[in-house]
Amino acid sequence: MFHGRTGRGKTHLATAMGVRAVSMGRPVRFHSTARLVMQLERASAEGKLDGALRDATNADLVILDEFGYVPIDVAGARLLFQVVSDCYERRSLVITTNIEFGRWGTVLGDDKLAAAMIDRVVHHSRLVEFNGTSHRMDQALMLSGNGS
Repeated sequence: MFHGRTGRGKTHLATAMGVRAVSMGRPVRFHSTARLVMQLERASAEGKLDGALRDATNADLVILDEFGYVPIDVAGARLLFQVVSDCYERRSLVITTNIEFGRWGTVLGDDKLAAAMIDRVVHHSRLVEFNGTSHRMDQALMLSGNGS
């Protein structure tokens, strides 16, 4: 679990982990969480959910990037729960987020579902906090004061 405010390097490190795993011959799936939920909802509507869920988690490492940046409706939250449950104790899972656990119920629209997901996520995990300043803000030209 990579947690911290925007621009602190969570996605960068998750991507680097994925690249390293691939270089070692390990299959990896990298998902924007909101995009994955939309794809699963579409697959469900088309009667192709089982295949989409298998494809989403068919890897040794599954990365869910930007969890909580976009609210998820309850149907989407249930689909995301299926992804997390499928990863639980079967494959490595990295989640990047700026949302603390206490607010997951708001993001997922269901406190009980959030509690069940958190329970699975924290069981075998490590929480890595990303502090410091935003790398993008540090490099922003408009804030540099040099007029270039």
